[in-house]
Amino acid sequence: MQNVVPMKWLFARLYEPDIVIVDCRFQLGKPDAGREAYEESHIPGAVYLDLEKDLSAPIEEHGGRHPLPDIAELTATLSRAGIGNATRVVAYDDQGGAMASRLWWLLKYLGQEQVFVMDEGFSAWKAAGLLVNAEQKVLIPAPFLASVQHNMLVEVEEVQEIVAAADGSVVLIDSREAPRYRGEVEPIDKVAGHIPGAINRFWKDALGENGGWKDAEGQAARFADLPRDKSLVVYCGSGVTATPNVLALQEAGFSKVKLYAGSWSDWISYVDNPIAIGDEAERKYG
Repeated sequence: MQNVVPMKWLFARLYEPDIVIVDCRFQLGKPDAGREAYEESHIPGAVYLDLEKDLSAPIEEHGGRHPLPDIAELTATLSRAGIGNATRVVAYDDQGGAMASRLWWLLKYLGQEQVFVMDEGFSAWKAAGLLVNAEQKVLIPAPFLASVQHNMLVEVEEVQEIVAAADGSVVLIDSREAPRYRGEVEPIDKVAGHIPGAINRFWKDALGENGGWKDAEGQAARFADLPRDKSLVVYCGSGVTATPNVLALQEAGFSKVKLYAGSWSDWISYVDNPIAIGDEAERKYG
């Protein structure tokens, strides 16, 4: 199923009544920058959803830096934004699709089928001379009933079992940059390293040289060594930048893809969880 749509696809459908466009721009460390950018200019008709205020729960001892939001609160937020079960949702950001993919994943998790990420992002939209304005849409709430897809998510206990088994029956994929994966640097979390047994696939490799998403063939090439008959569990630092890899794996035709939403920041909140440093040995899947 198509998950990424070109800018011109959205431009042609700007005013179709069943489409809600969501601006997801957000900068880590600058929590107000995304909303300020939205208020300055955005795609016409777009509503704004904030990564930390709308698409995450408050931080607690466990759950990571961006815990999944409470389902009832999230569905209420979506409803207020005019997103109902029959709505087609198009999300965009200016962060390579990472924040938009978070909303894409959350909506898929809640059972929404018609949800897309706009290719390239807002800066490319503006550079192409397409319409922007600062007008804020009058929001008409829409009923949203969640149908939670529990098979899309794994919790820390399941990851612990995967690590303990160490039998290759499930593939763990770390979506962070290679130096963070190897534990050479850690600019955000308190502990460096990765979950034992995980392989590294940096999420930004889902993008081409122009900053747009690679096509299905390009995504498949990134994961050519991975088995299609086994479950894949994807994580990152806090569960946000893992979602572009989840999307990319789906584009590549993988069907057994799950998110460890708490990710590395949740994993290290349990002091007894093992930690690996350096590269993992080459693995043969089959």
